Amino acid sequence: MAEYDFDLIIIGSGAAGLTIASGAAQLGVKVLLIEKEKQMGGDCLHYGCVPSKTLIKCAKVRHEMTTADMYGLPVPELAPVDFSKISAHIKSVIETIQPHDSPERFEGLGAVVRFGTASFIDPHTIALAPQEGGTPEHISGKTIVIAAGSTPSKPPFKGLDQVDYLTNETVFFQQSLPESLTVIGGGPIAVEMAQSLHRLGAHVTLLQRSAHILSKEDADMAVIVEDSLRNDGINVITGTSIEEITNDDEKLSVFYGTKDHPAQKVTSDALLVALGRTPAVAALNLENAGVEYTKKGINVDNKMRTNVPHIYAVGDITGKYQFTHAAGYEGGIVIANAVFKMPRKADYTLLPWVTYSDPELASIGYNEKRAAAEGIEYTVRTETFSANDRALAENKPDGKLKLLQDNKGRVIGVQIAGIHAGELINEWVAVLGGKVKLSTLAGAVHPYPTVGEINKKVAGSILSEKVFSPFTRKVLRTLFKYRGKI
Repeated sequence: MAEYDFDLIIIGSGAAGLTIASGAAQLGVKVLLIEKEKQMGGDCLHYGCVPSKTLIKCAKVRHEMTTADMYGLPVPELAPVDFSKISAHIKSVIETIQPHDSPERFEGLGAVVRFGTASFIDPHTIALAPQEGGTPEHISGKTIVIAAGSTPSKPPFKGLDQVDYLTNETVFFQQSLPESLTVIGGGPIAVEMAQSLHRLGAHVTLLQRSAHILSKEDADMAVIVEDSLRNDGINVITGTSIEEITNDDEKLSVFYGTKDHPAQKVTSDALLVALGRTPAVAALNLENAGVEYTKKGINVDNKMRTNVPHIYAVGDITGKYQFTHAAGYEGGIVIANAVFKMPRKADYTLLPWVTYSDPELASIGYNEKRAAAEGIEYTVRTETFSANDRALAENKPDGKLKLLQDNKGRVIGVQIAGIHAGELINEWVAVLGGKVKLSTLAGAVHPYPTVGEINKKVAGSILSEKVFSPFTRKVLRTLFKYRGKI
């Protein structure tokens, strides 16, 4: 039997890599964790979830100051934003969280942590090139997990490679806020950044190629967020086709067309390109290991295995669901299969996700777009935030909850666009994941006044059709001689 340097080699220390390293090391597996950057934690900690939500909070605070009159309060005199201070605040939050993802913590759990660039020599061997330079070290592993993440996509727009532009890896650490900004993209990153930077004082234009922003969501839910962006003052232009990008007199110009107006231009001080992520496969030399991949990512089965059985891939690099919580979930799948040798399959049916705009848009299970694509028959039930007392007290009446049921009455999906949608969806994670009956949810006592009552209300409205049906009234009249209308 072959001898290997490590039982398990993990390439990448993002959410998936850290989950696997922590679990495997504590179970007595000899683990090597490799990170190409100078610090562990991956995109989520350094360029994604943590800095973006910190920036969103900063923008929200300023927005509430500027809209204080909506609550009967005086609007304070506000100085222009010093973005260097916001950037410093973002860095401080990252530094506070960093020790949780530190080499010392994981070495304390029993893993070996090394920094450098990993590439495959053969299916069981990687070359580790040190960050400080020098001869790469060859290291073998019985099992190898690729969790190397992704990088911002660079679309082939004419002129893009001739200009300086921002991505999610650079936008948080600018020393000044641009007076004007063009955002190309309409996904979660583009929407969150466009709204936040606009609320901090930049004049923002957002160019989206699809008919509406957040194109994976149902149009009626996405438009709630889109209307909010427009109401904020953001110039949202949909159905666009980018033709060329130029840089003249320190101004960036984006030439684009729409169906009705083929030749348009927007000029701004800065450009943010947010058109998705590209799996970071280039430096791995996957061909040497025989691992199959496409431009969308590494191919894996539902056990997170590549076509080479002892090599797994998880997180953004698979190109499937590029969420931190999805990566962590996939890490658990690998531990089950690679460490415990117990077959466990990934199931994304009930994977939730949230766009942290204002209002937030959260989803779990099927939406109408996905259900229709798969030929699933469904019915829709909605509840509006304008009928929720707490939402009214918070002056946040915009939005709705949409629930889908299949032809057997089972809930197959919930979407929520409104205040605290990202928190509200958690109740549906428990309800759907735990197969909790709607009658249980409808009968549960929710504190008043809370936005969470909207979940109880939609469940109650479904049950009320049965409880207050003509048949029920007839039965009660027969049994108890009630004299009201039937």
